[in-house]
Amino acid sequence: MKKISFLLIALFSLLGASQASAQKIGYISVDEVVSLMPELGRVDTLLQKYQMDSLATRYQYYLGEFQRKDSMVNGADSVKNYPNAGVRAQVREELQQLAGTLQNWQSLAGQAYENKKNSLLEPVLRKVYAAINAVAKENNYTYVLSKENLIVAPQGDDMILLVARKLNIKLPQGAGNPAAAPATGGAAPKPKAGGKQ
Repeated sequence: MKKISFLLIALFSLLGASQASAQKIGYISVDEVVSLMPELGRVDTLLQKYQMDSLATRYQYYLGEFQRKDSMVNGADSVKNYPNAGVRAQVREELQQLAGTLQNWQSLAGQAYENKKNSLLEPVLRKVYAAINAVAKENNYTYVLSKENLIVAPQGDDMILLVARKLNIKLPQGAGNPAAAPATGGAAPKPKAGGKQ
């Protein structure tokens, strides 16, 4: 009975090892691919326009409103212009809210900028992830990991060349690894001088 259970355990171990070796694992840096996308130039332009036209304008509006309301309730003629204490109290409350907004402007503007950036990058990211999924399926990758989370990985498993080819984008010199690209069946290498390779 012990021999049979030992044989079954050995058989399951071998089957598990052969299945594990059949898995193909690749990795890629999504940020690196996104940085190469031609659409990124348009996104940067739109973000700069948003920062200048929307965020800076909004800041100037809040600052102007703060200064206007401050002069209304704290100026020399504030009691004469607003004899009603209730109105002055309401304006002071609005003034405190504006002061809080101005004090937290850096954080609020940063958050608004990030939200805008994420909304502009969403279609680009969708396109990149679709290409990664297509390449993984075409090349039988079981898992695709994020390059940023790996400490050590063989260069041959980097999928950037395959994904860049799928997206029709050019990689800068030195990016990616030619060994990761599948053989295309091109012409044989030319022999070196002297007739030997």
